[in-house]
Amino acid sequence: MVDDMQGKTVAFLVAPEGVEQVELTEPWRAVESIGVTPCLVSTQAGSVQAYRHLDRADTFPVEMTVDDVVADRFDALVLPGGVANPDYLRTIPGAVGFTRRFFELGKPVAVICHGPWTLVEAGVVDGRSLTSWPSLRTDISNAGGHWTDKAVVTCTRGPNTLISSRMPDDLPEFCATLRAELRGAE
Repeated sequence: MVDDMQGKTVAFLVAPEGVEQVELTEPWRAVESIGVTPCLVSTQAGSVQAYRHLDRADTFPVEMTVDDVVADRFDALVLPGGVANPDYLRTIPGAVGFTRRFFELGKPVAVICHGPWTLVEAGVVDGRSLTSWPSLRTDISNAGGHWTDKAVVTCTRGPNTLISSRMPDDLPEFCATLRAELRGAE
């Protein structure tokens, strides 16, 4: 059953290449399942190339670029992982600024796997609790974050709700927590 969440929109920010496909598609389906509209945002127009680990997977059409859209228009942000995806995003000032703006506006952000690299670059993890792919633990700690090895961590100590997960195996918990947050922000 689809909840009546019409009018809500969630931005999914990804690089032109390198997003882990399942970390894009599963949360996308999760927000659609409750009547929320997902929107694919990238740094370039056209399409994005997703991956299954190191193998090319499907492509997805970009709906908006970070240069053409503002965070104010969305109700939440999802940052999927994949190693190359956030590594690229953190080098693009428009992507970093777009991400930071969700924190300034107090809007929910959900991030998985290597996605927190973009948060580190945006300077928004200081004092926050979160999880990630284990290799980001030092980066998060060095940025002032508190890293925890759990399937999902929800942190409300800060200007917004921050939901984080470690890896694709955590997607059921991640998606359930994202749906609950979107319903609760009603």
